[in-house]
Amino acid sequence: MSVTTPHLPPGTSENAHRLARAVFRPLSRFLHIEAASGIILVFAAAVALVWANSPWAGAYAALWETPLHLGAGTYTLEFSLQFFVNDVLMAIFFFVVGLEIRREMHAGELSDRRRATLPIAAAIGGMVVPAAIYAVLNSSGPAARGWAVPMATDIAFAVGVLALLGKRVPPSLRVFLLALAIIDDIGAIVVIAVFYSSGIELSGIGVAALGVISILGLQRLGTRGVVAYIVPAAIVWAGVYSAGIHPTIAGVIVGLLTPAVAWYGPKRFVTAAH
Repeated sequence: MSVTTPHLPPGTSENAHRLARAVFRPLSRFLHIEAASGIILVFAAAVALVWANSPWAGAYAALWETPLHLGAGTYTLEFSLQFFVNDVLMAIFFFVVGLEIRREMHAGELSDRRRATLPIAAAIGGMVVPAAIYAVLNSSGPAARGWAVPMATDIAFAVGVLALLGKRVPPSLRVFLLALAIIDDIGAIVVIAVFYSSGIELSGIGVAALGVISILGLQRLGTRGVVAYIVPAAIVWAGVYSAGIHPTIAGVIVGLLTPAVAWYGPKRFVTAAH
């Protein structure tokens, strides 16, 4: 029995490659633009804003409740798309921001204590002043309990705006804004955990502390493989989440625990190489 292979017209393969290049080349160029992430963020926010206030708002709400499944053998976890974005992906985002802050604390704009006090003071002012204004304007009624709502800074949008401006933003200003936003967000999360939650589960804090100790222990042993740190980082995330605190805090903690110096200095690298 023979299988007949269909003959393609001459030049079909070349035409297909040409079409693929024509389609993906503009996309590749766009993704290499420094402001691409900011453009995508602003566009997505505009679409979400219009969609959520349109006659199809129900479909928008239903999208965030889309169930997702993660399973291994007989064990299956089910969670919503909203949970995955807010509690998982945003924790990874805060981890990346924490890495940048850690680097600046070691040998950057935040390595000087006097420079580091400015974003801290600005973040405190950014929390206290909006909350005070809200409390004055809503001193009575059910809305009075919402005084903490305007405290947080949307760090994702802050980074998006910086991306839109590209290289026109001085590195010192970028670090200042990132530090301000992350301190502001941490403060807002702590306020919500203290004043708006039913209580912090100390057992969850203990689990998170176990994860932190594991990370420090691996570093002490000189473990350099990134994979080895995934499980302890997940333990920190699970502990913070079970404690009733927003798990983005876990991303910040793990990011700040990450070493900001090379495992091998120049001299030690030469010695190890020989």
